[in-house]
Amino acid sequence: MNIDIKHIAKLSRLRIEDDKIQEFETQMQNIVNMVEKLPDIEDELVLDEDNPMILREDVAVTDKYTRQELMSNAPQVKAGCLVVPKTVE
Repeated sequence: MNIDIKHIAKLSRLRIEDDKIQEFETQMQNIVNMVEKLPDIEDELVLDEDNPMILREDVAVTDKYTRQELMSNAPQVKAGCLVVPKTVE
């Protein structure tokens, strides 16, 4: 498989020096080869008798903290809301 680092850099808007392209191509090819070697996994969880995996039950914790306790950690609060820097003009 041929990996075109210049094209990937262009799509991701990265500037890569010409002397580094071969190095990145080698690294990317190594990553692709490693991923191709990964075994396929099944959708079902397979438990091994020698190494059983017991999963815990997921339980959502609600009302652990009050709104006032959470807001006390904020650097700035206005009308009960967090004040954040403006990011869009």
